[in-house]
Amino acid sequence: MAEARVERRLAAILAADVSGYSRLMGIDEEGTLAALKAYRREIIDPKIAEHRGRIVKTTGDGVLVEFASTVDAVRCAIDIQRAMPARSADMPPEKKIEFRIGINVGDIIVDGEDIFGDGVNVAARLESISEPGGICISDVVHQQVSGRVEAGFADLGDQNLKNIARPVRAYRIELEEACAEPPAAAPAAPAAFALPDGPSIAVLPFQNMSGDAEQDYFCDGLVEDIITTLSKLAGLRVIARNSTFVYKGRSVDVRDAAKQLGVRYVLEGSVRKSGNRIRITAQLIDAKDGAHLWAERYDRAIDDIFAIQDEITLVLATEMQVKLTEGEQARLRYTTTKNVEAWTYWVQGLSHYRGPATKENMGPARLYWEKALALDPTSAGAQRNARLHVLLGRPIRLVG
Repeated sequence: MAEARVERRLAAILAADVSGYSRLMGIDEEGTLAALKAYRREIIDPKIAEHRGRIVKTTGDGVLVEFASTVDAVRCAIDIQRAMPARSADMPPEKKIEFRIGINVGDIIVDGEDIFGDGVNVAARLESISEPGGICISDVVHQQVSGRVEAGFADLGDQNLKNIARPVRAYRIELEEACAEPPAAAPAAPAAFALPDGPSIAVLPFQNMSGDAEQDYFCDGLVEDIITTLSKLAGLRVIARNSTFVYKGRSVDVRDAAKQLGVRYVLEGSVRKSGNRIRITAQLIDAKDGAHLWAERYDRAIDDIFAIQDEITLVLATEMQVKLTEGEQARLRYTTTKNVEAWTYWVQGLSHYRGPATKENMGPARLYWEKALALDPTSAGAQRNARLHVLLGRPIRLVG
């Protein structure tokens, strides 16, 4: 007798629950239950329906939701968390209800109306490490939504989640950036907010001085690597790429940009690539008084691109007086790949992937990542993109 075939599908899973639910119930059982029902009726259920989600099941304080689209899942989560503070503004602090949300993409097992599998378990564990009122997503989700939702992301690194065999790289969605309203004078720019107490920086898109628009990918890749490396420092607040790249191609006063982004320091620069040579200029500006704290010009062979990145990030940390642990000093080194040609293909693919989700962009993105993997199969960035395509049912193949 043949075994019944197990139904599987790829899905985006959103898991949410109430932070401190037991404490809230201990304070006021009836009031907490009434408030939860109101939030479900007025915010959560309507947002899930609006973003085409399916409620799989609910618990006393939580909900599990399935989405066909990762972008829909993340937008739904952002909308929910944006709406909650205003809805609970009149509640006493000790009775305020805050949701934690985790989102993952993975292969799931379908059993009637219920779903199971590692994809569901990871979403639930990400929810458990999320901050109250926050959203925590897996690396696969980040890969799919970066550049497609108006939000910033903070890299939390590899997380050892309970009962999950492998570490999972996680990201926190920066809701302040996701919720910021643009100022009237500059529609594309984020709204201003108060400067943080500790060191903070925004890395603006570098200007392409090569005279070839096709070289934009090289500038953007360099900037993105600098942002990613700086984001590994616990003592430094780094504005996400999605927020800084709204200034690309615009003439902007760095002091205005710093105020809009809420940072003390701004890095700007330019790149000129010609044949096997690159010229990179970079300058760090203190937005408090517009003073140049540091400036440098690198005129070298393209093979030195990784050494230049290392020098820039180390100098920035030093100039901003960020205290580094021994581990953080090691993480300041660029480790995605040591193959310049593989890196070039990787950032070319990324430039297409960041664009609209069309065949005209996804096809070239995949081709460039295949070439990057063929040149350097150990490349961390290319491997993450390859895993993404495998999950989407489009395995990466190595090509010569």
